[in-house]
Amino acid sequence: MVVPPLNRVRWKRARRLVRSSYPPLNLFSDIAEQADWQLIGEAEAKSNSRVRDELGSIQLIPGDRRVSGPGASLAMAPFCHFSPERPSRFSDGSYGVCYVGNKFEVALAETVFHFERFMKSTVEAPALISYRELILRVDAQLHDLRDKPEFQSSLDPDDYTDAQSKARELRRKHASDGIVYPSVRYAGGEAIAAFWPDVLGIPVQARHLCYRWNGSRVDAWLTYGEEHWRPIS
Repeated sequence: MVVPPLNRVRWKRARRLVRSSYPPLNLFSDIAEQADWQLIGEAEAKSNSRVRDELGSIQLIPGDRRVSGPGASLAMAPFCHFSPERPSRFSDGSYGVCYVGNKFEVALAETVFHFERFMKSTVEAPALISYRELILRVDAQLHDLRDKPEFQSSLDPDDYTDAQSKARELRRKHASDGIVYPSVRYAGGEAIAAFWPDVLGIPVQARHLCYRWNGSRVDAWLTYGEEHWRPIS
């Protein structure tokens, strides 16, 4: 495999949108010492299924790549809760990846696409679904797919086979921290697929949003506290 070049990526206000029902891993925020997490969690999980669910697959994350403190639950969640039943562009579901966009519009377009695909597959009735906006500061060395025609196959809108293969090799054989690439869902936008929690650090929670699913598509969104829906074209 041709290895993409490494470039330093600095974004002051990267954006991530997550379902408000995303697993609240309060354990990671409450326990300051990373070395204590697994021991305490394993002991508690023997009799507490909630803690067991919160820990997820934390054992797969090296101790020096974890983050802790207020807000750490939001940073750790994508890397502790994953499944082969929920693959993504740069993961076959055997490990966690955190995706962020360089602007709000990128995160919105990406999440709306995947949310619509899920709702259509399960034939869901009209509904209102809550999301929360997370803001992150990025400063990392990442493998760069931007403006690289030779990696176009990894940006196929629907087929993730090549992207997953490249990501797996970069992560395992080249100690990659992640990939920066042009957004497939928002023209002109960029996105990052981070392979470890410490690549992005702890996010700051911003707005709470609501997506309006009309039974066939997400046709609008709003920020809680506002009165007017914003249409999605």
